[in-house]
Amino acid sequence: MPSFDSSPTLSVWRMLLALAVVFVFLATTGWTTIRHQSTPGETRESALAAWAHGRVGHRPLPDAAAPARTIASFFASLSPAQRSRLADRYPLVVGNLNGVPVTLRYRANRVSLARTLDAERGRVDDPRLNAEGLHEARRRVDRFRSLMRPGRQILAFDPSGTGRTAEVLGDLDRARRVSVVVPGVDTNLLTFQKTARMYSAPAGMAASLYAAEHRADPRTPTAVIAWADYTAPVGVGIDAAIGRLAENGAVRLVDLTAALPGDAPVSLFCHSYGSVLCGVAAPRLPERVTDVVVAGSPGMRAEHAADLATPARIWAMRDADDWIADVPHLELGGVGHGADPVAPEFGARLLSAAGATGHAGYFEPGTGSLANFAAIGVGAYGELTCAPADSACRRGISGAEAA
Repeated sequence: MPSFDSSPTLSVWRMLLALAVVFVFLATTGWTTIRHQSTPGETRESALAAWAHGRVGHRPLPDAAAPARTIASFFASLSPAQRSRLADRYPLVVGNLNGVPVTLRYRANRVSLARTLDAERGRVDDPRLNAEGLHEARRRVDRFRSLMRPGRQILAFDPSGTGRTAEVLGDLDRARRVSVVVPGVDTNLLTFQKTARMYSAPAGMAASLYAAEHRADPRTPTAVIAWADYTAPVGVGIDAAIGRLAENGAVRLVDLTAALPGDAPVSLFCHSYGSVLCGVAAPRLPERVTDVVVAGSPGMRAEHAADLATPARIWAMRDADDWIADVPHLELGGVGHGADPVAPEFGARLLSAAGATGHAGYFEPGTGSLANFAAIGVGAYGELTCAPADSACRRGISGAEAA
């Protein structure tokens, strides 16, 4: 008779435990699925169809699925007037196309936002909307207005469904260090920024990190991207327990990092389900991605850091009060995301999260977690505070880097 600790029996018990946790979450938070809102105005699908038949003079437009270098070469061959006309005529394509100059993407997305805002304003006055629909339309109007404020640099914008967006803080073309914030569940257009608990939303996370990096090294020009340009799980439901959306998002993240202008080192800061996405993306990330930092991670869909097959340094942290610690860190039958990144045997470099409170507190100003993020963001590895479990987290980093 096999003992309770035998491998097959233990695996079954672990699977049952994982499912029990999922169903407890579903019972307390509700079974949530992504709701696709009908979007007034032009959709990106129709914009792509129009783009496919478009021309500049006698030249056809490049395939929107072409590599970023092909897109970049095409736009480099155009006059400023031709680029502007394309941004005005096909804003939903140009504003989301890797390889297009970032300043032109900002312009195109401002055009898209203005058109979508006009269409959404008309929806607010639609008498056929029920109370929930009216509330949603008003929230979308407020979000579009906010994203259009002077000085905001919107790198990606797609209003369809729950919506996707990305925003740049700083000068991406001239930055000497670039940071990308990859958020987790419940990320969409409406949650991209928040008034209450602002540092739990992508825009607030990025703003906090950008300010902290400037304090850490005022002489190093940095840029931070609040990257909410993927479809995230809604709530702690089945989509959060499997990797489908992370796999789709990983393709988009790899494409983004490969197409960033210049050659500045890039650091990824991946929170919660965003760390699952970063783990899936890791083997395909370009070499300029030097650091992948995960906070409050349910797992990276790997058993060991070495399994991520990336030359980037892997860093991990978790606050003592973070509920994610209670989620079973395993993967079985596609459910779960693998080993715990803060477990010593995983092999990540463990950082202190001192001062962070709970699952959403890692980017709060004044915390040790944010100070560690900023130190990595500017390359000041010598300023890092390791977790007690890994007092030598800076091991193997050259003296020049750690200074």
